[in-house]
Amino acid sequence: MNNSVGNTARLLWAGLRALIVLTVVCGVLYPLAVTGVAQAAFHDKANGSEITSKGKVVGSSLIGQTYLTKDGKPDLRWFQPRPSNGLGENSVNTQYKLILSGATNLSGDSKELLKQVESAKAAVVKDNSTATYRVKAADVPADAVTSSGSGLDPAISPEYADLQVHRIAERNHLSVTRVQKLVDAHKDGRILGFMGEPTVNVLELNIALKELTQ
Repeated sequence: MNNSVGNTARLLWAGLRALIVLTVVCGVLYPLAVTGVAQAAFHDKANGSEITSKGKVVGSSLIGQTYLTKDGKPDLRWFQPRPSNGLGENSVNTQYKLILSGATNLSGDSKELLKQVESAKAAVVKDNSTATYRVKAADVPADAVTSSGSGLDPAISPEYADLQVHRIAERNHLSVTRVQKLVDAHKDGRILGFMGEPTVNVLELNIALKELTQ
């Protein structure tokens, strides 16, 4: 009986020691080491790829933002991102405005999707046409009328950015040439020269636009 109690006590003590050691190694030392390496080697990415303007964090280069007026319509003074039709409403806790991610999940032959695309294309043509520049429906790129899989895509295609240049110039009393140079300066090529597609980060572009107009 005493041997049985002693063996049980030894097993419990061994288990407790293993728990303490593993907690310290996996729960303290390893996270500290990973965090330290990340902060030292990848400080910007480790902190969420934050973008600052005038010393304040205004967003992340990885998450798209909307630019709306007080009544919820697109603020045409700014470059507009991709549509975010897949985003639902926060019904879990309506006290907070949570960022919700999601796609429409509509099939390619969905009449509802076709209606959304046609409506978005008409809006893009109308919003971006000016007194001296007329947008053609055929010139509207796909990313201007469709949301990404997450609905939070931070970038648009160079074609969509170029399409908005005349409207931005008119709304902000700038020359088309100056706005076009601003867009060209913020165009990013393919990763390593061959992966993905060229993009323009909308938040970074709008920050530069704000600095240009002030």
